Amino acid sequence: MSKRRIALAGAAVALALAACAKDEPDNRAALTQREKDSILGASTIPGAKAVKKSMTVADSVAARQQRMIDTAQ
Repeated sequence: MSKRRIALAGAAVALALAACAKDEPDNRAALTQREKDSILGASTIPGAKAVKKSMTVADSVAARQQRMIDTAQ
C-alpha cells in the first residue's frame, strides 16, 4: 500500500469513530460539589471512606448549629 492510501484509510477510520461518538452533554459539570463528594464517598477508591466520614461530620455540625440557633430564639 502506498502512504497516501494508508493516510486516507486512517482519516476514514477517524471520521467513522467521530461519527459514532455520543452527543450527550456532560452531566458532571452540572453537579454541585456536595453531589460530587457524595459520589466519591460511595466509590471504592482509597480514601473514599474519609470523604464520606467528613461529610457525615459536617452534617452533624451543621445540624447542631441549627439546633443551637433554634433554641437561642
